[in-house]
Amino acid sequence: MGLPPLRLPLCASVSLLGGLTFGYELAVISGALLPLQLDFELSCLEQEFLVGSLLLGALLASLVGGFLIDRCGRKQAILGSNVVLLAGSLSLGLASSLAWLVLGRSAAGFAISLSSMACCIYVSELVGPRQRGVLVSLYEAGITIGILLSYALNYALASAPWGWRHMLGWAATPALLQSLSLLCLPAGADETAANKDLIPLQGGEATKSGLGKPRYSFLDLFRARDNMRGRTTVGLGLVLFQQLTGQPNVLCYASTIFHSVGFRGGSSAMLASVGLGAVKVAATLIAMGLVDRAGRRALLLAGCALMALSVSGIGLVSFAVPMDSGPSCLAMPNATKLSGLPGDSGLPIGLSPPPLSTTSENQGEPVLSTSKKTKPHPGAGDPTAPPLPALSTASSAPPSAPEHALLHWTALVCMMVFVSAFSFGFGPVTWLVLSEIYPVEIRGRAFAFCNSFNWAANLFISLSFLDLIGTIGLSWTFLLYGLTAVLGLGFIYIFVPETKGQSLAEIDQQFQRRRFTLGIGHRQSTSGVQYSRIKESS
Repeated sequence: MGLPPLRLPLCASVSLLGGLTFGYELAVISGALLPLQLDFELSCLEQEFLVGSLLLGALLASLVGGFLIDRCGRKQAILGSNVVLLAGSLSLGLASSLAWLVLGRSAAGFAISLSSMACCIYVSELVGPRQRGVLVSLYEAGITIGILLSYALNYALASAPWGWRHMLGWAATPALLQSLSLLCLPAGADETAANKDLIPLQGGEATKSGLGKPRYSFLDLFRARDNMRGRTTVGLGLVLFQQLTGQPNVLCYASTIFHSVGFRGGSSAMLASVGLGAVKVAATLIAMGLVDRAGRRALLLAGCALMALSVSGIGLVSFAVPMDSGPSCLAMPNATKLSGLPGDSGLPIGLSPPPLSTTSENQGEPVLSTSKKTKPHPGAGDPTAPPLPALSTASSAPPSAPEHALLHWTALVCMMVFVSAFSFGFGPVTWLVLSEIYPVEIRGRAFAFCNSFNWAANLFISLSFLDLIGTIGLSWTFLLYGLTAVLGLGFIYIFVPETKGQSLAEIDQQFQRRRFTLGIGHRQSTSGVQYSRIKESS
């Protein structure tokens, strides 16, 4: 027997709309920040605080969200996060001060972080092994679509009166649609267990849990019981290598990176970022088609290997291309009036236009100052500083030479390959594996624990990017990311098992039998694992 007719499309809409909301909230600030800078006369520090407030809210949700998900249930957690997101969107859309903006951004960060964890777990528990990979990966596809949607709306609303209010407020729309889909779905795995149609799809996991649920404490994540320590090693390793390979900086600094390696025109840098977004969407769709055929492990290995090669290629190219790597921040409220990009709809927040001789009427100093308003290392001494500052373009960099054209296109290709590799590897598969490897009784807390390291590592990598460039240069920074990707490749090869085509109960049994996963020579072989399916009790 199969799923009810509407179950799959409703689960797909929950996953897609959840990801769309997440991606939109992450990227919308890139276009909204410039008009906010004008309307509220934000200083550089205030801009950093406003952007970073979303990350801080998300980190808070990752610390407490697991307990909410396990205690209140997956469906209720998603609905609750949508209520918080609606309140945050109203605060942002009606804000009259920086305090209300920060409050709204923090609420939005909390909501999308909680929803992202609950959505992946909820969908993975409602559907069978054959659909689980596609539907959970659909969340990552929604993120990429949300990012591109934010680009389009930022550009369309850039010149509209109070356009930033619409940019920030419309994030509630997909969350409301998601809530409508949730009202037509069961509460979660426990309610689904009562539906006999789903028992064969889940290999009888629900029936097993009904016979006497084991109890897990948070500290069990670090103990040998049921090989929980091995599962936690897999989860933490995936989320940390996902971030330590530098992906947040390639995404958030795409225009800046292209500008620094030779794409001097503002429009060229913007198109490069939009192109990366389109490639990310295409690669995520490819991953959805392969995740249940090639398998999770194969996609992770292939993606990590391509990331190592491509990011190292960017580092090698930047050795030969002249650039200015000094950080700067557009702290002047009037600076954005001279930008050639309407609304600065590219993803990077601090993309600087070419050097201009025009001075600010109010301040009487160069618009793109790199002396008075700039710190040598923006992240140093300010732990809340977000990835706002951009690479400086105010110095007299030599024009792009014809002989560098090939290197510029090589950097473009490497960047596209890097984003593609992440989008069919670490991007969707990390969260899919996390939603599969833990027992249902502690899945929410375990997912949230790993997710907290994800947000913390994201913040650390973003803050350290400009400091690394200032210390070792852009080339060595990317080569360091390449080395990290090689280490990640080894980690996946040794520790991460294959889970495609297996029910959640079978995956749980697999980990229990692999009492010590941390060793070379214990690589997963699905053909050598014996499973005992649990019979449905009459």
